[in-house]
Amino acid sequence: MRRVVVTGMGGVTALGNEWESIRAHFAAGHTGIKRMPDWECYTGINTRLAAPVENFSVEDIYPRKKMRTMGRVAQMAVFASERALADAGLTGSPLVQSGRMGAAYGSSYGTPDAVLGFYELKMNGESKHLNATNYIRMMGHTTVVNIGLFFGITGRIIPTSSACTSGSQAIGYAYEAIKWNKADMMIAGGAEELDITDAATFDTLYATSTKNDAPKTTPRPYDRDRDGLVIGEGAATLVLEEYEHAVARGAKIHAELVGFGSNSDGNHVTAPQAETMQIALKLALEDAQLTPDAIGFVSGHGTATEGGDIAESIATHAVFGSRIPIHSLKGYFGHTLGACGSTEAWLSIEMMRDKWFCPTANLENVDTRCAKLDYIMGTPRSLDVDYIMSNNFAFGGINTSLIFKRI
Repeated sequence: MRRVVVTGMGGVTALGNEWESIRAHFAAGHTGIKRMPDWECYTGINTRLAAPVENFSVEDIYPRKKMRTMGRVAQMAVFASERALADAGLTGSPLVQSGRMGAAYGSSYGTPDAVLGFYELKMNGESKHLNATNYIRMMGHTTVVNIGLFFGITGRIIPTSSACTSGSQAIGYAYEAIKWNKADMMIAGGAEELDITDAATFDTLYATSTKNDAPKTTPRPYDRDRDGLVIGEGAATLVLEEYEHAVARGAKIHAELVGFGSNSDGNHVTAPQAETMQIALKLALEDAQLTPDAIGFVSGHGTATEGGDIAESIATHAVFGSRIPIHSLKGYFGHTLGACGSTEAWLSIEMMRDKWFCPTANLENVDTRCAKLDYIMGTPRSLDVDYIMSNNFAFGGINTSLIFKRI
């Protein structure tokens, strides 16, 4: 069985693109949540909150020809992947286009504004804003296709458009491709661009926070005073590589990916099920050939929605009991949907290496309906752990769990 390691990491977030600056924001209690003045015109939407990535632009960096097929979500995916490849020492390497490197990547959707040309055609019979690239920018697999085109990837392409598990599924499927000798290296991750349609999706379910005049106090994962989630945006990429291949080229190894579990609730599109979530965690442990006591920390999904927080905590407790340290990063970045799984995996690896784990932002009073866990609250925690688990759960009842080992 081939071992899989992480040799490159890169991202784009509302709190910066470098681990050092992101950690500084965590330590200072800063979050990326802001009131959105541009959303005041949407009278049917209750929330005015989001976590935007500000001042992000690649228009002066990338050739115009390559930009034609990229909306904002694809731009962030390519940018994060470029950073990860550089971190892996693969910039300009012939290995990237060798056929033994592939890409697994996802987002909830493509660029929403690219749909407007089709809307105009259907509603008015006009096609003034419709061109040859609208569909490429709109399609659910726009991130992985644009990564493949930009870097000249000739290996396998695995699209993952599964909402909140897009990033974590991509990492898991990339891991399996290397493990089973279908590739030696994989670009893997997820991205999402901020749009009012994302907020509206959850707003119609009464699942968004409306603390519009107090953005720094929300969202509140696992907290009794939560009032819903906040949408964010960003991207994060891991370069995964077969261990012997990485060693042979002298690559820096950040961590080893040792376990992946994924399943489906098979029950309800928006009501998470603790029983099947629990099974996903156990599947990852079985894949890693580990017992629960080996895991030293859990990166939780923690969206700050009532049903999600409670079900997740019950599933986590069923596997680990009350002793497991856990946090959610969504109090800092909001819910970045397709990007959250890869962003949380990236930052969890960084924290494991630093032996420093940030608290859940805004978590002050744990909801008594959540299972008893060692919620990291208030101040950062020093933890010396060998294995961490990163969990995500998506609309449609899709559950994922990843296990990383410190190297």
